[in-house]
Amino acid sequence: MTSTNNSNYLEILADCQHWADEAAVLARQYFRQPTQVSFKTDESPVTVIDQLIESELKKAISAKYPEDGILGEESGTDGKTNHNLWVIDPIDGTRSFVLGNPLFGMLLAYVQAGVPTAGVISMPMLNEVYSGGVGLPATCNGKPIKVSDQINIDDCLLSINEGEKLLSEHPEKLSRLLTTGKVRRFGYDCYPHALLAAGHIDAVIDYDLKPYDYLALSMVIQSAGGIITDWQGNKLDMHSKGDVLSAATPELHQSLLKLLNSD
Repeated sequence: MTSTNNSNYLEILADCQHWADEAAVLARQYFRQPTQVSFKTDESPVTVIDQLIESELKKAISAKYPEDGILGEESGTDGKTNHNLWVIDPIDGTRSFVLGNPLFGMLLAYVQAGVPTAGVISMPMLNEVYSGGVGLPATCNGKPIKVSDQINIDDCLLSINEGEKLLSEHPEKLSRLLTTGKVRRFGYDCYPHALLAAGHIDAVIDYDLKPYDYLALSMVIQSAGGIITDWQGNKLDMHSKGDVLSAATPELHQSLLKLLNSD
């Protein structure tokens, strides 16, 4: 196959899952092993494992879809980005990886004309792969998953990601979030969003994400029946700012949007 179209999302998603499984083998092989860490200009860490996984994923994608573009967090863009595009985050949570924390992930999304249409969230150390695509049900390891039916903000189970950034840049919003819902937990990276898709968490507030961080999440959450937008309620695409709100129901989503924008 040399190109993609709207009729083969099932095959696209099967490829995503297969490549996620292969990437997980590499991640597990190097986890909690001595690893050299360097830092990018934005002070985010990167390891040779990030680069190795991304390189292997790019090779696999190019071999089957040579006409498609690829955007990788570590190596940038290969090919065109305005038609069929694969978006890779080889280790979502490199800080967790280098600290020996098993809650890092791998994200792979398929995008057409700037709009995500399929994606997977892989958790290598948990042996979990969450997937979703246009017209397809969300699954975890092949079993259907769905979001909760929580509509009440006062009763919601809330994950607040990137707490230190929120404290630094949006302290008023963080203060309100810390009195919101029945249960609150600070979190990082993709796993809280996966837990939302599976019905364990009702909402996730996230901040300062890049396309390779949120595009795969958006497909899994939407396929599970949830809602994921920016903080203004706009759908996520390649050009979104990176302030992200995931919620199980429209009612809860609207309540959280109101809270976030009540400054």
